[in-house]
Amino acid sequence: MSSGIAGRVAVGVVLGIVVLAGCARFDESASSPFTTEPQLGGSGADPKKPQEDPSRPPRPTGPCIDPDPNVIATCMESGAGLIAMGDSALVAERKTGRILQVTAVDSSTPQPAPVEITSVPVDGSADGGISDIVLSPTFGEDGLMYAYITTGSDNRVVRLSADGAPKPILTGIPKGANGNRGALEWATPTQLMVLTGDAGNPGAAADPGSLGGKLLRLESPSSGTNTPQVVASGLGSAGDICRDGKNGMWVTDRTAAEDRLQHLSPDGTLTVSWTWPDRPGVGGCTATGDGVGIALGEGKALAAVAADPNTFAVTTAPTMIAQDKYGKLLGATAGSDGSIWVTTTNKTDGEPGEFDDRVVRIPPPQGGAGGPD
Repeated sequence: MSSGIAGRVAVGVVLGIVVLAGCARFDESASSPFTTEPQLGGSGADPKKPQEDPSRPPRPTGPCIDPDPNVIATCMESGAGLIAMGDSALVAERKTGRILQVTAVDSSTPQPAPVEITSVPVDGSADGGISDIVLSPTFGEDGLMYAYITTGSDNRVVRLSADGAPKPILTGIPKGANGNRGALEWATPTQLMVLTGDAGNPGAAADPGSLGGKLLRLESPSSGTNTPQVVASGLGSAGDICRDGKNGMWVTDRTAAEDRLQHLSPDGTLTVSWTWPDRPGVGGCTATGDGVGIALGEGKALAAVAADPNTFAVTTAPTMIAQDKYGKLLGATAGSDGSIWVTTTNKTDGEPGEFDDRVVRIPPPQGGAGGPD
């Protein structure tokens, strides 16, 4: 691993702003890292959208230059989790284990090539690799990052720092022919939540002796032995976990019968909010002012799910945004302008196009979460 994770993040990223994967937060200080989420329309206030100067020429053409102004980066390997940081993002490439920085530019400028910040050895076979990344709540001071990865023997959580090899934080999460994806999110500045897949074995998800198919809590995770607390069991192939903008969290997972969106209340109760019998491949999630946005793989869209702001109940079908426009989506994080940034997985899971795989900024729908694309 190359040294200086924090130092290698490009100039212009304010390191004191802690923006965590899956549910990005903005304009936060290290002493108060958790605030309400950006909005995906429908809140009474129009979200700010990227402004393009109409006098500027269109984006130049050429290899790895997607003419779509909402495309942030091109010609990557298939992406997984990502962390939005103002006009930039850190993106994990699932199969390679690389963590790249990508930067948004205006439509008259070619997309700059992604910059490798660091990498971690992974087993990228099947659906394994590096699934998710989060920054330390004090990343500006310590430069630490956490990752959920697949190794030759297990799935695990590791800490990445400037001083060398990844440090194991939680090991022994079951590995299988599938169901190896996992996700990370901070519930508080000291509590790291870990969503694990069932490794293709639903029985493991129900087994209290297995770490598979669980939602776990790690208190003040550090290198060495960490004993996780089981918050919820019976989960399938992991999608993502993200904060709901208040004190709870959203959880997405896939089972043999259906894909699910569940809500975790502050008291630890996990309630099913919505199901998809057609199994569109729920992946990354990020909270919005109206509910939650969810990247869909097989559905090839961003699902905007409206939820009651107090009960978090979901009573209307999700709105599909940018469906069939960018292919299969996996990672999701909220941008500071009201958009959702997503990663695509067409090289490994779909039909790649000329510019795949990509990081894309999906603007909010006109007229709120229920409006048209």
